[in-house]
Amino acid sequence: MEKVSVAIARQTESIGRKVILQGWVRTRRDSKGGFSFIELNDGSCFGNIQIIADGGLPNYESEIKRISTGTSVEVRGEVRESPAKGQATEVQAERVTVIGWADPETYPLQKKQHSFEYLRTIAHLRPRANTFGAVARVRNCVSRSIHNFFQEEGFIYLHSPIITASDCEGAGQMFRVTTLDPARVPMRGKEVDYSQDFFGRPTFLTVSGQLEAEVYACALGKVYTFGPTFRAENSNTSRHLAEFWMIEPEMAFFDLEDNMNLAEAFFKRLCRDVLEQCPEDMQFFVNRIDKTAISTLEGIVDSEFVRLSYTEAIGLLQKSGEKFEFPVEWGCDLQAEHERYLTEKKFQKPVILFDYPRTLKPFYMRVNDDKKTVRAMDVLVPRVGEIIGGSQREERLDVLEERMKEQGLDLESYWWYRDLRRFGTVPHSGFGLGLERAVQFITGMANIRDVIPFPRTPGNAEF
Repeated sequence: MEKVSVAIARQTESIGRKVILQGWVRTRRDSKGGFSFIELNDGSCFGNIQIIADGGLPNYESEIKRISTGTSVEVRGEVRESPAKGQATEVQAERVTVIGWADPETYPLQKKQHSFEYLRTIAHLRPRANTFGAVARVRNCVSRSIHNFFQEEGFIYLHSPIITASDCEGAGQMFRVTTLDPARVPMRGKEVDYSQDFFGRPTFLTVSGQLEAEVYACALGKVYTFGPTFRAENSNTSRHLAEFWMIEPEMAFFDLEDNMNLAEAFFKRLCRDVLEQCPEDMQFFVNRIDKTAISTLEGIVDSEFVRLSYTEAIGLLQKSGEKFEFPVEWGCDLQAEHERYLTEKKFQKPVILFDYPRTLKPFYMRVNDDKKTVRAMDVLVPRVGEIIGGSQREERLDVLEERMKEQGLDLESYWWYRDLRRFGTVPHSGFGLGLERAVQFITGMANIRDVIPFPRTPGNAEF
């Protein structure tokens, strides 16, 4: 006998194989004919496999008939063709061994339906629920696709630092990293004396790996980061997390057009891979979460993204006749309602907006010749709005320093970033995709807290 996953045992190619299965029981029902049906799942796929346990098994009365939802078991038997509708195979058990009991009186997942709010309170058990198993497999597929795409495109994977002294976004909403005793904070007058801290200066958890990625792109050509980032934003919306994962490619000798082409190809690849590799999970999301989950991804893969300047978009929104909650005028930051109008009503496909007002964007984005706009771009998709944000970076030292002064940044703190413009400067571009936002879009899940294994939000760090 060989140990296999439920996913393999469910394939018709496995018929006739002697197998060992290990997993958790979803249900058990007893037949009047003196045998039991056990539905087993090990997380390798969405579907269960049916185990036929005959009453003649030595532990049938003492153990098998006591098995309840959540119990872990090992099953040894033969994979057979199933006569039951909706399943290709089943396993005729030769032995069923209970590994760990789950008390039916106290096991929290006895009911078939639980609210997502309740399941967040038992994050240690919620991966056993259908929805969260499916989310985990889709998230895994997306993560694998990200690495495959960039590796195939000749990118080098970069591990950017989690602890940083730089604020890429200039937002100031960062988690501080310190070893100072809060009961005995050293002071220099009215200011904290950070020279006595571990790093000798104020340090934070990173909000982005972009600046460090630019360093390596300006030496190695094309790199990407994929790691955790942090925002100390006291927000409890369905789209915000304090800890999340970001994918940030950075490319030397790429202009904005190159950047948009890469972003479109990248996102299409993620959607295509999920459709091809997670059909059962995606069908579940169609049935239970969002009936358009599959058709939306198909629309992404099959469409050619619209390219539209910010100025053109403002004109279309003003002429739309729509009653928006947030007024539209040139210079305003577009809201989700504006972005969704463009993708869902006006064009009915993804849209890439570019050339935003300089007042809306960070210091590192390249200023256009009109001096009013920068070479920024956002990829907008139906249902969500912005899914990718990026830009061509400012490679001219004098313009970069002017922008930094505009935004009140200390130039000396970014001496190394400015050096990249002194020694062999080149045009370069990049973008960022939040993994959780992508998984939320792909699955149709309403709350971002349900697409990350252990959500970190204001007041929540228990698990």
